[in-house]
Amino acid sequence: MQGKFSKLRYFIEFSYNGKNYFGYQIQPKEISVQEVLEKALSTILREKIKTTGAGRTDTGVHAKKAFAHFDTAQNLEENLADKLNSFLPPDIAVRRIFPVKENLHARFDATFRTYEYHISPAKNPFTQDFAWQIPKGNLDLTKMNEACEILKEYEDFESFSKTGGDNKTTFCKIYNAEWKQNGSEFLFTISADRFLRNMVRAIVGTMVEIGKGKLQPADLHQIIEDKNRSSAGSSAPAHGLFLVDVGYNFE
Repeated sequence: MQGKFSKLRYFIEFSYNGKNYFGYQIQPKEISVQEVLEKALSTILREKIKTTGAGRTDTGVHAKKAFAHFDTAQNLEENLADKLNSFLPPDIAVRRIFPVKENLHARFDATFRTYEYHISPAKNPFTQDFAWQIPKGNLDLTKMNEACEILKEYEDFESFSKTGGDNKTTFCKIYNAEWKQNGSEFLFTISADRFLRNMVRAIVGTMVEIGKGKLQPADLHQIIEDKNRSSAGSSAPAHGLFLVDVGYNFE
C-alpha cells in the first residue's frame, strides 16, 4: 500500500487513427489525442491527470503503437484499460496500462522510434485515409533503397526539418531505413533514436522524387549537406504516416 502522498508512475500503450486530430500534443484551439486521453483518465480516476507522450505527431498522422506516462497515488484496477476504452472514442484504443520505475520518462528515455509510411500506386477507396495515393506510381524502389543507404551515412538532418521548428539540435541517429513492396503498397520503414518535426514526411517526399527519376540517389548527399529545407522535396501527406513502435528499457 502506497502512502497518501506517494506517487506511482504508469505507462499507457495505445493506438489512434489521427484523421480527426491535430496531432498527439495538446493544442490551444484544436482537438488533440492527448486532450481526449487525459479527459477520459481524469474522469475515471476522479483527479486531474496529465500525460507525457513519447513525442508529438503532426496533424493527421496515425499511431499503431504509442506510449505516454502519468503519475497517480491511486492503486489502479487491473481492468482500467477496458474502462478507459469505454470512455474513449472509437479512433483511440488503449492496449495496456502498467507500472514502471518512478523516473522512467516516456519521451526522454525512449531508445528508438520507428515509423512506417504507406504509398498506394493506384487509387484505392479502402486505403485513401491511410496511404498516399500516387496514380500510376511506378516508383523505382531500387534507387529509393540506394538513397536509404546514403541517408544512414549522416546524422545532421536540418534539410528535412520543419522551417522555424524549435529543435535544440538537428542531429539524429538513423538505425534503419528501407523501402519494400507490401502487397499492393509501397512501404517505407525508418527507425532512429529521435526524429525532427516533419522529418519523416520530408524524407519520403524527397525519396518519391528519386523514385520517379526526378532526382538521383547521389543527389541526396548535396541535399543533406546543404542544411536547407528548400533543398529537399515537398513533405508527403500526413495520412500515410504511422508511428509503429517506441523502445524502452523496462528492466
